[in-house]
Amino acid sequence: MPFYETVFIARQDLSPKQVEDLTERMTKILTDDGGTIHKVENWGLRTLAYRIKKNRKAHYVLIESETAPAALHEMERNLRLEEDVLRYLTIRREELSKGPSAILDRGRPDEDAPAREPRFNKEEAA
Repeated sequence: MPFYETVFIARQDLSPKQVEDLTERMTKILTDDGGTIHKVENWGLRTLAYRIKKNRKAHYVLIESETAPAALHEMERNLRLEEDVLRYLTIRREELSKGPSAILDRGRPDEDAPAREPRFNKEEAA
């Protein structure tokens, strides 16, 4: 079965419990049809780049799965019908990602990146 990565954003006025319940409903659709959920990440309440349906913030959720295309279409149909979901996007992946996503991994320094130089201090120049 192919690998898929789905990200959906839900309205800002939902509680974290409601977002969790929504995520469970969507993952249940995939697993009921014989699919496997490899990773679910809740990225939390984040600011949107632009307003979507009068919302400035939204809850972001990532689901990485290995499932049949029919189950994926059913999940996308349910996401379209769900009033609490503002947007969603699903892409097909050749392989699953290793470790946490880039969004959750932002706070950690990259081992391959060179060390940053200290900022210029005005007092040292005088």
